[in-house]
Amino acid sequence: MIRLLSGIENLYKIKENAEIVDGEIIRMSPTGAMPSFAASEIFVSLRGYSKRTKSGWAVGDNTGFKVNLPNRESFSPDASYYIGENPGMKFYEGSPIFAVEVRSENDYGNDAEEKIRKKKQDYFLAGTKVFWDVDLLNADTIKVYRDTDPENPTIYRRGEIAEAEPVLPGWVFPVDDLFFE
Repeated sequence: MIRLLSGIENLYKIKENAEIVDGEIIRMSPTGAMPSFAASEIFVSLRGYSKRTKSGWAVGDNTGFKVNLPNRESFSPDASYYIGENPGMKFYEGSPIFAVEVRSENDYGNDAEEKIRKKKQDYFLAGTKVFWDVDLLNADTIKVYRDTDPENPTIYRRGEIAEAEPVLPGWVFPVDDLFFE
């Protein structure tokens, strides 16, 4: 008898960052220096918040979240915050309460905008409360979407301080920290 692996079991065997969308394993390209730096800075700040508040887990890039949506079985955000049990060596169960996607060089144009819009919608359907769309090439650098009003983001630009209210009370992040300067 041949045992067919579930999508998640197959995902564990892949040696690179990927997500399962519409039943297919979608490989994610390595990112460039600027997006990687920005995601790392957000993670480091979230890690400090996690240590101070002891209220959850700061999660870095290339980490899997197992979800159960009709069209998606997993997420792998660039940075995130999770409230729940430590899964040990497995993926986190459910979605993070806060998810960050930092745009890479191929995340521009009409097709990319549609993918980001659908992914944001999937995050909210899976239980994420706050979603950041980080665009290092746009003056509107951080767009903060909330599940309570997913079509009207709060926008933060250089020189401003972004937040993830109400899910991370008191946590703030200077937009300028996303950049090498």
